[in-house]
Amino acid sequence: MAKHKIGILGTGDVGRVLGAGFLGAGHESLIGSREPNSDKLKEWVKKTEGKGKTGSFADAAKFGDVVLLACLGTAVEDIIKLAGGADAFAGKVILDATNPLQFSPTAPPSLFVGGNDSLGERVQKWLPKAKVVKAFNTVGNAHMVNPRFPDGDADFFYAGGDDAAKKTVRDIAKDLGWKSFIDLGDITASRALEEMCIAWVRHGINSGSWNHAFKMLRK
Repeated sequence: MAKHKIGILGTGDVGRVLGAGFLGAGHESLIGSREPNSDKLKEWVKKTEGKGKTGSFADAAKFGDVVLLACLGTAVEDIIKLAGGADAFAGKVILDATNPLQFSPTAPPSLFVGGNDSLGERVQKWLPKAKVVKAFNTVGNAHMVNPRFPDGDADFFYAGGDDAAKKTVRDIAKDLGWKSFIDLGDITASRALEEMCIAWVRHGINSGSWNHAFKMLRK
């Protein structure tokens, strides 16, 4: 399969775990940040044996033919602007792993956009010349690479409006050890995928464990 340069916008667990996974699968990755020389990113580069790169958000957008959005949902629009705006993403595959989560000290997380809209759709509107694929948002970062469970392999759920972009994302996921894929259709299916994140979070809260993932059963 083709190998890609993958720019990563976001320095949290998702960005660092997937960044290392991409490198392990033979891709290149560069994490973009407001602080590319932070101790956290220096430690990540060290763990990747120097293979991982860091830079600004603009550097990451320029670097990748694929760009991973791995930041907080509330920060997506600002980070796109810091990376250079819509033109910086033109023609690229955007792997959108974000969720529009809002947090409360007295209640479980909820979505700040839903119903007839989704963050995935908003990203596609903000980046009209890019090809957005919502993926990796329905599983915890601990199981984004080689998602093996005692009951079987997790399913990779994804959605987007461009078939070639979805194939690119699916091939990258295969490189990371995913074996079963559920294409939910165009980018409007982000509505369902982002709600699935809430189901995943609520089960984690209720069970006290985050070692779970979704599987579609067929008969």
